[in-house]
Amino acid sequence: MPQDARPRSVKRAPARRRRGPRVLLVAALLLVAAFVGGWYLWAGPGPATQELSVVVPEGATLSRAARELEKAGAIASRPIFLSFAKVLGGDGTIRAGEYRIEPRTSARQILAMLQEGKTLQRLVTVPEGMPSILVAEALAKAPALTGTAKTPEEGSVLPDSYAYVRDEPRAAVLARMQKAMTAYLAKAWAGRDKGLVVTTPREAIILASIVEKETGKPAERTMVAAVYANRLKAGMPLQADPTIIYPVTKGKPLGRRILQSELRAKNGYNTYAMRGLPEGPIANPGRAAIDAVLHPAQSKALYFVADGSGGHVFAETYAQHQANVAKWYAIRRARGEM
Repeated sequence: MPQDARPRSVKRAPARRRRGPRVLLVAALLLVAAFVGGWYLWAGPGPATQELSVVVPEGATLSRAARELEKAGAIASRPIFLSFAKVLGGDGTIRAGEYRIEPRTSARQILAMLQEGKTLQRLVTVPEGMPSILVAEALAKAPALTGTAKTPEEGSVLPDSYAYVRDEPRAAVLARMQKAMTAYLAKAWAGRDKGLVVTTPREAIILASIVEKETGKPAERTMVAAVYANRLKAGMPLQADPTIIYPVTKGKPLGRRILQSELRAKNGYNTYAMRGLPEGPIANPGRAAIDAVLHPAQSKALYFVADGSGGHVFAETYAQHQANVAKWYAIRRARGEM
């Protein structure tokens, strides 16, 4: 057979492998990796390396809040935060306010804080009996407030702890303090005992401020209120030492004994040199002192003096009072105070 007539073997091109399953596998792996990475940014430790303070403005959307969080460095990725929040964050409702973000707080934990309204609690405290000049100082020192606040009228602030938010005006916080006093006094006055010596809410505040400064023992307030009510009814001078100090220091501690010249001074507060109530309050009385004046103890006592234990002993007659004073002086001599 001629050579060129022999049959030749034909080489076939190799069949192409199917790439579809491999592509799908790679895509699936990439999706899993992306999800794992995203989940780590969502549920893993956050990027904050120190304590942060983030303010969510009133009316802010979740997107706006996420922008503030990312800007502050509390979350690593705003898109990932929003994506997971929309899927896993329930109704997405958040509350405005200032939030303290601890280091490494996760994005998931931060969302929970925003939804539960766990805002940073900033407080300015007005203790019972604090004079208004010190209320103004406390507001001036309170951090993160703005503007200034005038010294309030004495007796116009209700002692309490008041929460505020960053950048709130000091005047607004003071207005809340005064509104609280107005509301409480109105309610307390409406439920007062009959036949009181005080005839107006302002007179009640004036007398309550004296009661507040005269005793630190809650159980004594109604007795002290009764003593002063009895003296007012009898036309006797109140002879309350804190009223002597007020014109000198505006309610701040005197830091020394009262001078004889101060006991003789002519002014609207000297209850040794005048009869009746002073011209105004000498401090901001608390709820208990106001209640004591509006519900005084049933007593005929006209006098009281320290008993050496932080409280007072009361007397109906001057002779009894003198005996109590003698005991008090003996205690002070024994202590080396006289």
